[in-house]
Amino acid sequence: MNQTTIATGMQISAVNKLLQATAKILNDDRSRPHHGAFKVGIDLGTADIQTIVLDAQNNPLACYMDWADVVRDGVVVDFQGACRIVKDQLRRASERLNITIEQATTSYPPGTDPRISINVVEAAGIDVNDVIDEPSSVARLLQLQQAAVVDIGGGTTGTAIIANGKVIKSVDDATGGRHITLTLAGHFGLSYEEAELLKRKGENAEILGLVTPVIAKMADLVKQHIVGHRPPAIYLTGGCCALPGFVEVFAAEFSGVDVILPVHPLHLTPLAIAAFFDRAEFSQARVR
Repeated sequence: MNQTTIATGMQISAVNKLLQATAKILNDDRSRPHHGAFKVGIDLGTADIQTIVLDAQNNPLACYMDWADVVRDGVVVDFQGACRIVKDQLRRASERLNITIEQATTSYPPGTDPRISINVVEAAGIDVNDVIDEPSSVARLLQLQQAAVVDIGGGTTGTAIIANGKVIKSVDDATGGRHITLTLAGHFGLSYEEAELLKRKGENAEILGLVTPVIAKMADLVKQHIVGHRPPAIYLTGGCCALPGFVEVFAAEFSGVDVILPVHPLHLTPLAIAAFFDRAEFSQARVR
């Protein structure tokens, strides 16, 4: 595994700096009035919901995240709960930056209905200016030419294959961090919530050995996703990838391929969603 591999178009080190800056302002409500253009991304994940605000150069201005069990495998199972969280995150971001947020970009797992996420954002009171599938958003942020992006979310593993700078295939399967949590819950006799906290802490030396088969299954799904293609590098995203030892187990399944794990992978997809904006004009900050 080569952590210093450079993505054609954008160095991974540049993205890491953006991710580090994002992590530093996570759920920070201190007033930081912003003047000028900005863009907003909302990521409705299986394990969490994130709202990120960037300036025109993709520098993070605000980042809000709530752990939430309102989405399952790309389907919103608690619509009101999802809307409530998104509304609150938008309110906090607006108050921190002294801006009025009227539109945002959102995303969806490959193979699911984009309207599911769009409906939540619109119900939260703002317009959706763009929507993109999750791994494709990361591929665009990294400006990849020849590679694959693997987004391991709470409920799914999604892969985007990039050739000649374009996403030529994007596919998703229902195995993700939730399955690791269920494995830990069964082994230790814990509730799902207790096992999820254990996974997030990642401090138990037994965890990696217990969940290695699940990680290997994820890798096997990705092998199926990329069959017929030969990406020289795989870029990982998603909070599950931060589990100590995850990347080593995953990378061992891909001989001759660089498997690259950015810092704070939990924030990479939301950052990429916010950065994706396919129109000429940005939102402009104005006095609220």
